[in-house]
Amino acid sequence: MTRSQPRRARGTVGHAYSALNLRLALASFGLVIMAIFAVLAFLADILWLGVVCAFFAVVAVVDLVVIQRRRAARHREEPGVRHSLFE
Repeated sequence: MTRSQPRRARGTVGHAYSALNLRLALASFGLVIMAIFAVLAFLADILWLGVVCAFFAVVAVVDLVVIQRRRAARHREEPGVRHSLFE
């Protein structure tokens, strides 16, 4: 069963362990920036930098998947509740 917060985390439903919506925005920004930098690095023939940026873009994608699963679990626990960016 997926939970909106990891087990043994400090936080409750009312006071979340992490601001999931803010993490979603930051991970999305990181994905876009790292993908752009990877493309630019490959076009400039700086392969090592392109590989590093592509790796961080993949990390951002994995983080987005984790965040979305936690947001979905939070939505199942609290149906109809809308959260601000910092909740």
